[in-house]
Amino acid sequence: MTPPRLVNGRLALLFTTTFGAMTGFYLLLSVVPLYVAGGGAGRAEAGAANALLLAATVVAELATPALTARFGHRNVLGAGLLLLGLPALLLPLGTSAALVGGVSFARGLGTGLVVVVGGALVPLLVPEGRRGEGLGVAGIVAAVPAVLALPLGVWLAHAVGFTPVFVVGGLAAMAGLCCLPALPGRGTGEQGGMRAGLRSPGLVRPSVMFGATAMAAGAAITFLPITAGRAAPAALLCQALAMTASRWWGGRLADRHGPSRLVAPALVVAAAGTALLGLTPLVAGALLGTGFGLAQTAIHTLMLSRVDASGYGTVSALWNLAFDAGMGVGAAALGVAAGLTGYPVAYALTAALILAALTLKGNPDAARTRDRLARRLHDRAGRRRGTADGSGRRTAA
Repeated sequence: MTPPRLVNGRLALLFTTTFGAMTGFYLLLSVVPLYVAGGGAGRAEAGAANALLLAATVVAELATPALTARFGHRNVLGAGLLLLGLPALLLPLGTSAALVGGVSFARGLGTGLVVVVGGALVPLLVPEGRRGEGLGVAGIVAAVPAVLALPLGVWLAHAVGFTPVFVVGGLAAMAGLCCLPALPGRGTGEQGGMRAGLRSPGLVRPSVMFGATAMAAGAAITFLPITAGRAAPAALLCQALAMTASRWWGGRLADRHGPSRLVAPALVVAAAGTALLGLTPLVAGALLGTGFGLAQTAIHTLMLSRVDASGYGTVSALWNLAFDAGMGVGAAALGVAAGLTGYPVAYALTAALILAALTLKGNPDAARTRDRLARRLHDRAGRRRGTADGSGRRTAA
């Protein structure tokens, strides 16, 4: 029997939108701090631009499920693309803290909306039997701009100036607006439920496990240039390539054997790579990238299997929140630990933390978890509808 086609027309348009948005995001990620520093600001001001960007991303990720439930996927995604792209066109006006901070915060909100809605739409558009592979391909689409556009933005800023980079980044982010009419406006039975998701052990536990691997990745990206010396660029490249390949490969394995079987091996491989970061950077980067890539797809697929379509937005928000928070906490925590113990011990402690997260795996019944979360989502949506149509207490005469 011929397997169902993985990439249909609407999924291709979604991937086009994601690629453009992430290209716009990564083109400016290192360029904006460089632009601020070139304008005479200090290191703190330069770093604050991306700090605001990432903080706003987390805020938007928390709010997106409720916004999607109210306004639909298409409208929220469109708002995200505009917030990510339009403010970038204002950056040539100056390097004042107010301007750059406002632009960075707005772009962060747009990034959060785009990544959560995109993550919720993928499982709606791929055949259910190939969901893991579809998520893996989506991961590659989002990862390629990180590999290419991040260094390209810095090179272009030096070669042709900052303004062309800002214009190209803004336009690339908004290019996906032309794809919106073909994308779903609202998922089947779409409801809001971030609070319900945070109360569901079947979703929170895998999110924490994934966050542990993201901590290791954040630590490696931040500190390998310090600890690995000249080997750092090759080690980081090994990590990026291994992560990209294992996301797709892990998706295929998850579809064939079930995502739950991949979680423990993914965390063990990631822990092994983390422990070796201070000893053999190239091998460590490849192992950490493989484990982190496997964990991304396997845990995302596992979480989706525990909800129905009404919970896809909640799962996407939790997964992205674990990714961003884990990366940030990992970089900060390993810096503190390294100051007290040295880098080799700090890397080993991070690896031990990943292994400790395996205790959260358990074996919950996926159907029971899905039904319980669906009831919570339904009850919450019912209360909202009651208030909106006048059947609740907040009625107007």
